[in-house]
Amino acid sequence: MPTSMRALVCRQPHDLGVETRALPVRKPGEAIVKLQRIGICGTDYHIYEGLHPFLQYPRVMGHELAATVIEADAGSKFSAGQLVAINPYIACGECHACKQGKPNCCMKIAVLGVHRDGGMAEYLALPEGNLLLADGMSADAAACVEFLAIGAHAVRRSELRSRQNALIVGAGPIGLGTGLFGAVAGGNVTIMDRDPARLALASWVTGITSTILSTGSVEQDVLNATQGNGFDVVFDATGNAASMEKSFGFVAHGGSYVMVGLVKDRISFFDPDFHKREMRLLASRNATAEDFALVMSSIQSGKIPVDALVTHRTSFDSAAANLASWARDKNGLIKAMIEMD
Repeated sequence: MPTSMRALVCRQPHDLGVETRALPVRKPGEAIVKLQRIGICGTDYHIYEGLHPFLQYPRVMGHELAATVIEADAGSKFSAGQLVAINPYIACGECHACKQGKPNCCMKIAVLGVHRDGGMAEYLALPEGNLLLADGMSADAAACVEFLAIGAHAVRRSELRSRQNALIVGAGPIGLGTGLFGAVAGGNVTIMDRDPARLALASWVTGITSTILSTGSVEQDVLNATQGNGFDVVFDATGNAASMEKSFGFVAHGGSYVMVGLVKDRISFFDPDFHKREMRLLASRNATAEDFALVMSSIQSGKIPVDALVTHRTSFDSAAANLASWARDKNGLIKAMIEMD
């Protein structure tokens, strides 16, 4: 086994380079995995740009991960050579949230690539409970599981029902994942974005043909799309405070609003409008084992167009330069993937 590994370390904003580190030490209950694919997330671009609100530098980024098992405990269900997707949310298992069955919002959560060093490296040592067997899946698909699980969790939180009208605000990867699983749940999904090119790409990739360009008479467009009622469920996946506030106005009477995006800011709304609609307001954070299982079964059954979602590729050696380039220019970009093999 190699005695050292390489990692992409962001020491401060706009400073991403390769560093040699010792091979991770495996504790009991952990497995050593070799990374095969690393998806580049909006979080990673924000870290590179210095815009992530809850991060301390230096940090090895990367939380959308597919890997091959190298070593595990004797008697483990994992064995060398198996492909796994990785749940990057390391929960304590002991806090109030964990005991309530919500490890996704653990009070001491450590997310790979954010609170602790992540997967833009050759090897990781991880708790076996955070590894998900990816039998029959490609490495690309396994690396897409995490970001799709964010959307699947938001849809499950919303309790979206078949034939209800759902609006996804923001046509980035998280928005597209939310839209795809809104459709899996049987909802009538519409995607909204301010960029016509991104909106067209999102529609082509997902097959969701109902779209709204969020410029001009957007309020009237919302009414036209819903027989004058507004949307039963609105998901905001922008992480933009102004957008998040505006989205309150798109919700139907008796409807729900789910904030999937996160912003370090205050969000306000006009209370009489909120009350007269008896609106339900929800936050959605990360994902749980149930969401990961749904995503993996949906990919395996062909319901999710993973191949179309991966639009850009790079090697580990070229990743630092390409990530910097894609942070500036996201034209045509949905999901970029670092190929380790």
